[in-house]
Amino acid sequence: MSADMDVDAFEATLQHPEPPAGLSVPLLALWHAGSGDWQRAHEIVLDERDAAAAWVHAFLHREEGDLANAGYWYRRAGRHIADGDLELEFRQIAAELLGGR
Repeated sequence: MSADMDVDAFEATLQHPEPPAGLSVPLLALWHAGSGDWQRAHEIVLDERDAAAAWVHAFLHREEGDLANAGYWYRRAGRHIADGDLELEFRQIAAELLGGR
C-alpha cells in the first residue's frame, strides 16, 4: 500500500485506529510515532539495523529530547543531525520512505 501513498495520504491514515497494511518497518514505526505512540514506535525500530530505521530511531530520540542518543542514530543512518522543526522532519522522512511521493 505504501507504494501508492504520498505524504499527505500517509498523514491522513494517522487518524485511523490501525496503520495501513504493507508499511515497511521504518514507516510502521513512523506511523506509530505520528499517532502518538512513541513507545511502540521505538520498540519497532529498536533492533533494526538498516539506515532507514536508524533515521526513524534518531527522529524518535530527538522528539523525546535525548539529543546525544539521537546524534548516535543520525550517524548510524548516515545523516546530518537534524535541528529543525520536528513536523518537517517527520514529513521529510515519510516522503523519502514513500519513495519521494
